[in-house]
Amino acid sequence: MKRVARTLTATFTLGWALLLAAADMDYGLAPEQIAPDTWVLTGRSEDFSTKNGGNIVNTAFVVTSAGVLVIDSGPSRAYGEQLRRAIARVTDKPVVMVVDTHHHPDHFLGNQAFPKETLAALPGTIHGIHTEGGNLNENMYRLTGDWMAGTEPVAPARQLAAGPLQLGDHRFELLALDGHTEADLAVLDRQTGVLFAGDLVFNNRAPTTPHARLDAWNAALAKLEALPFTRLVPGHGPVSTDGAPIRQTRAWLAWLDETLRQSAEEGLDMTEVLALPLPAGFRRLAVSEAEYRRSVGQLYPAYEQRALARDGKTAR
Repeated sequence: MKRVARTLTATFTLGWALLLAAADMDYGLAPEQIAPDTWVLTGRSEDFSTKNGGNIVNTAFVVTSAGVLVIDSGPSRAYGEQLRRAIARVTDKPVVMVVDTHHHPDHFLGNQAFPKETLAALPGTIHGIHTEGGNLNENMYRLTGDWMAGTEPVAPARQLAAGPLQLGDHRFELLALDGHTEADLAVLDRQTGVLFAGDLVFNNRAPTTPHARLDAWNAALAKLEALPFTRLVPGHGPVSTDGAPIRQTRAWLAWLDETLRQSAEEGLDMTEVLALPLPAGFRRLAVSEAEYRRSVGQLYPAYEQRALARDGKTAR
């Protein structure tokens, strides 16, 4: 009898602890309306941490007459579930499509919270989730801890392609681009003029580059800049009413490319490149020092290889 009582007490204590932990895992999601039918949830301009739970990303949703279109599902199952509840506070219409703009973890790990038949992405994004999703998910557990409880990567089954998408009274234009990753989807709402740029555009935050090809990225930004948008929703940072975040992102990428190219041609080693100072205009960007260091580690070896090849040398 005592053993049963102890077991019940332990079970109750564990359950209560889990409930308390769950209560603390509140992202405080507050949708902000930026245009008719259109809401954005702006993440923090920070690195992933156990404090922010990975909520450094912008997600969004559009309420159409046919149902709700969600742009990115967030960094965890808990975020996705809280996003669904935030949407339900705005409308009673069902979610009919969840678009993953690319396969970085803060943009798709909330997929579990939505019906599988609603999930959609470009083929390259689906492939990236299938091949890298497990490792990306594990890394998020390491970086953000308990916020990730129960999260598993879920890849969309529906493949998207460039072109028009009609949802009820909203006509969207899907743009299949690349450069930030192998597959980057931007979405322009022709009804309101809102452009959802995903991580092709960062605003007042240094861009991330783990899968970047800078030349392709700059080409994608040129295409976005030519679009007739009225509001720009970047993947990270505040919503803008003009193309300033596109120009800011292009300027960072151009500087990064030139710095790494010139450093490689001068024969600098990685330690020397890491020690180079950031221009004053870029030091004000959130997490610029950290992202610069990561970009050097991710990209500089390829620049060194190209410099050696031009010199007719064989890399060791």
